[in-house]
Amino acid sequence: MELAPKAMTQIKKGAFLTVKSAESINTMTIGWATIGYVWRKPIMMVAVRLSRHTFGIIETAPDFTVTIPSSDMKREIMFCGTRSGHDCDKFKECNLQISDSRKVTTPIIKVPGIHYECKIVYKSAMDPAYLNREYDTELYPQKDYHTLYFGEIVDCYQID
Repeated sequence: MELAPKAMTQIKKGAFLTVKSAESINTMTIGWATIGYVWRKPIMMVAVRLSRHTFGIIETAPDFTVTIPSSDMKREIMFCGTRSGHDCDKFKECNLQISDSRKVTTPIIKVPGIHYECKIVYKSAMDPAYLNREYDTELYPQKDYHTLYFGEIVDCYQID
């Protein structure tokens, strides 16, 4: 948790959410996440839209990783946020190397930065009936709501 303030400052600029299920693996850009304590555990919550290729993978995945790069990766972050893993191999296209994580099955992106390994403990599809109308209008004009994935942080470390 000592890395959380730094991570939350950097995640606004973009991070990689990586998921692996069976033989499928994908990474996508995220800029929204929360870190805190829920159920007496350190938790990272990430949001994935139903329309994303990653959604089909994370739905059957036991875990996920979040890599928050400390170096300039604007091009890679932009690419992974605008291209679908259904249509291309983002790892190959961006020359992203993966590395085994320490405690979960999903790998991390092998770059300098902060790495979170999270075991999925809860998920919930957003119900727009409970969403602030302003947020709904501004952030969901196409009504493509997120599913929220709560991951128990089982490891967190920084690689320089």
